[in-house]
Amino acid sequence: MSNKILVVDDSPADLQNIKSIVSNAGHTVITASSGKEAITKAKEMHPDMIFMDVIMENTDGFEACREIISDRDTKNIPIVFVSSKCQKADRVWAELQGGKALVGKPYTEAEIVEQINAYS
Repeated sequence: MSNKILVVDDSPADLQNIKSIVSNAGHTVITASSGKEAITKAKEMHPDMIFMDVIMENTDGFEACREIISDRDTKNIPIVFVSSKCQKADRVWAELQGGKALVGKPYTEAEIVEQINAYS
């Protein structure tokens, strides 16, 4: 069964890379290039899962996550952060913001697919 997965990253290269992995795994991909756009698309499109970059201009991934999970219509969407900030403290902070997991950059295709299988 195909899921709708929202991929959020302000880097066109990273966005394209994760988009390819997700679509190759047989899922429908929605993309956003900012935290603000991610919030809007989560509310409009109700994806089954979100891969969210952390470091973005204006609204970062943590801020977007907090807003998405505080909305009753989108609070149950699992959010997996994808970030170059992946120390133990970053992982703990990601969970405190409401994220389900944090995948470190650079990531492998297997790591992304593993998260899809775990949460969608």
